[in-house]
Amino acid sequence: MAQYAIPCSVYRGGTSRGLFFHEKDLPMNRREKHRVFLEAIDAYNPSQIDGLGSGTSHTSKVVVISPSEREDADVNYTFYQIGIGQEVVDDKGTCGNLMAAVGSFAVNENLVKGSTYTEGTVRAFNTNIGKMIAIHVPVENGLAKVQGSYQMPGAVNPGAKYAVHILDPGGGKTGKTLPLGSVHKENDLAYSFVDLVNPFVHLEASAFHLDGTESNDRMSSNEDLLANLETVRSGSAVASGMEETIEQARKAPAVPKVALVAPPRTYVTTSGTTINKKDIDITAKMISMGKVHRTFAGSGLYNLAASTLLPGTVPNRIASVKQNGVVRIGHPDGIAEVMVSLTDDGEDISSVGLNRTARLIMKGEVYVRSQTSKQ
Repeated sequence: MAQYAIPCSVYRGGTSRGLFFHEKDLPMNRREKHRVFLEAIDAYNPSQIDGLGSGTSHTSKVVVISPSEREDADVNYTFYQIGIGQEVVDDKGTCGNLMAAVGSFAVNENLVKGSTYTEGTVRAFNTNIGKMIAIHVPVENGLAKVQGSYQMPGAVNPGAKYAVHILDPGGGKTGKTLPLGSVHKENDLAYSFVDLVNPFVHLEASAFHLDGTESNDRMSSNEDLLANLETVRSGSAVASGMEETIEQARKAPAVPKVALVAPPRTYVTTSGTTINKKDIDITAKMISMGKVHRTFAGSGLYNLAASTLLPGTVPNRIASVKQNGVVRIGHPDGIAEVMVSLTDDGEDISSVGLNRTARLIMKGEVYVRSQTSKQ
């Protein structure tokens, strides 16, 4: 048999898209499971033309879900970032945007505990970061609702509003929200390493002679800039204890991720909308998997918003907001409003929340080759 089929769904959540699998439908062997992901997305080609990816970091994603044995959770799920032109299956980080789609999948696939559920909160345990996610899922006729009036930045069509909240979000990878302190200096370059949802390295755009409003294309073509940011990223992974060597860090490109931040600026988005600096608290661009992100990953929005409230961090020093509430982040395609709550002592984050939309795009079977030259 040249190919075999595996049940699969394609969901958009926020500004990301991914392949969703039931854990029970996948091979138990880890190597074979990862090969399914590589084949289904087509990690081998930069264009991902032979699979269901589309050559971007926000569409080269996989989520695996199973019923949870935890009393406080309906489902367990694991997120995987898949390589683009390289055989990478990375589960060290998570995806903040696809969290909304996890809630949608759980409702649509009848994984929510209790037969009386009509509309409420899906309780999901994310194994990547060891955190509980509370996802409010609107329901219509027993299925996750799609249509609605909420207009999410980065998506053209409005949809039903999903509220995603991550509880006690810090320290998932290193045990501390700020494992290197508020600011860490290396080779006279100051950055903040924040381990919250996904670990991020926050740097001032001005340190690279940028003001935060440069076009994505201009930044993406600056090979020296991207190489310098990768040096900082991989070095921070070692300094924080996430990886033992620079070589190991370079082989794990999904996390930590990098954000370049600047004070509020007036700028024009990639879709041609003018953002006024009075309407945002901070300006930011994100680098993921070695590329400038088209918008800003959900995990990064959580992390950056929280960082603006953590005393002494790079984002805290330049942002115009300093207290609990909503942090307005100006990113390449609009404004994201993130809900952040500090702990009682004001030194850490108790929760972060974001409104998203989600949609089931396709449900069927994905075909995987039984033999490939990559084996």
